[in-house]
Amino acid sequence: MSAAENTCALPATAAVAVIGSGTMGAGIAQVAAMAGHPVQLYDSREGAATKAIGEIRATLDRLANKGKISAEQAEGASERLAVAGSLQEMRGARLVVEAIVEQLAAKQELFGKLEAIVDAQCILASNTSSISITHIGATLRHPERLVGMHFFNPVPQMALVEIIRGLASDAAVARCVQETARAWGKVPVLASSTPGFIVNRLARPYYAEALRVLNECGAQPATIDALLREAGGFRMGPFELMDLIGHDVNFAVTQSVFQAYFNDPRFTPSLIQQELVHAGYLGRKTGRGFYRYDAAADTPAPATEPVFDVPTVPLQLFGTHPLVEVVRARYKGRVEYCAPRADNLLLKGGPGRLYVTEGRTATQQSYDYNMPDVVLVDLALDYGQAPRLGLARADQCRDRAYQAVAGVLQSCGFAISPLQDVPGMAVMRTVCMLVNEAADAVNQGVCSRSDADMAMQKGVNYPRGPLAWADAIGIDTVANVLRQLSATYGEDRYRVSPLLQRLQASGRKFHE
Repeated sequence: MSAAENTCALPATAAVAVIGSGTMGAGIAQVAAMAGHPVQLYDSREGAATKAIGEIRATLDRLANKGKISAEQAEGASERLAVAGSLQEMRGARLVVEAIVEQLAAKQELFGKLEAIVDAQCILASNTSSISITHIGATLRHPERLVGMHFFNPVPQMALVEIIRGLASDAAVARCVQETARAWGKVPVLASSTPGFIVNRLARPYYAEALRVLNECGAQPATIDALLREAGGFRMGPFELMDLIGHDVNFAVTQSVFQAYFNDPRFTPSLIQQELVHAGYLGRKTGRGFYRYDAAADTPAPATEPVFDVPTVPLQLFGTHPLVEVVRARYKGRVEYCAPRADNLLLKGGPGRLYVTEGRTATQQSYDYNMPDVVLVDLALDYGQAPRLGLARADQCRDRAYQAVAGVLQSCGFAISPLQDVPGMAVMRTVCMLVNEAADAVNQGVCSRSDADMAMQKGVNYPRGPLAWADAIGIDTVANVLRQLSATYGEDRYRVSPLLQRLQASGRKFHE
């Protein structure tokens, strides 16, 4: 039976070989052994594989002692792990997963050697995070049995695995690897071999828009991070996440994707991050990035407005926007309920008018509406649960108007972080660009709609898949925000995905 006939998950008795015993390779070996496979671990460095297996066994023992797995499971997995002294010892493997250095030539050389060792049934897989599977397989005699099997770190804890098909990869082989990953307890998503695959491509706007807001002095990193966490619902803010990943790594991925897409402005790297890399301020691993990590460093607090008085006049609420419903339930002063309006007005508190951002600056909206006291509120995942909201005011807005609006929201339990008047604010522009990138990936056949959402939730812990988020806030909202950003900046970076345009024109959603 050829590799192309492997349409189901490999049986647990099938031998798995892992090449490279670093963090990723060791994690893959642990997961495969826990799934019941006999596993061989090979590393060209003397003693590295032996050391890695010892560490895996110690990890399994700790898990058993904590009750995470049974003693029998730990013992069985440990016994199934073995060191391979050479590549030739892998001739009986049904799946070989490569997790070596991220260099094209090194991977091509390794797989070329493996082709002469393993039999026709053996599937070859690369754990590459960024190199084209098509390019890796171009020098092979049988590239149809090569796929990508991109795990996320730490492998035993992270559920997602991207299964990547190169141009020559056999669909049945990819399906077999997908089902094998599922049998290992993972959540596999299928992608074509394009730059960044799914996660590394779709995640670029999360960093890029935060860096752009910072570059335009919209807010400091601690404030932007707090808004993305506390209003947006993301587990980590973009700046603290870049510090964790390492700016050398994050910047290199951005550069790689930018160059691979022939300098598409959507992926333009940030000069701010480049400066950090040049300075050696790489984040946690060097003790300094956007934040400092030495023992004496203070964690900067997000900008938060002092408590303002609520207006003495009745509050006017408009429509049924989720924030309006929260204010309606929490506000203790006098309230007048008004019909929805054609614009994005949410409330009037004294002279102040609060609108939800729709991509324009507050100053531009104030000019367009000929109303001086315009205040904008940023997007939140769930206004009923968000402890913090971002506000921006028009340059024409009087202090007392802004303070009246902020006071209303503060009286409803929100901490208020002020933003300079940048278009699209922080959370809204970030989410809309995430949606746009996901829509383009689907439109270009990189992945399915469900896999785009699943990849971002399971691979980088997003609170909601980007396409599901678009359905929640409205396709019209997303497309219109992007058009306003494009009009403000005059850049192709904010062009609206053709798929978004089609959905807006048809009145349909991503998931129906």
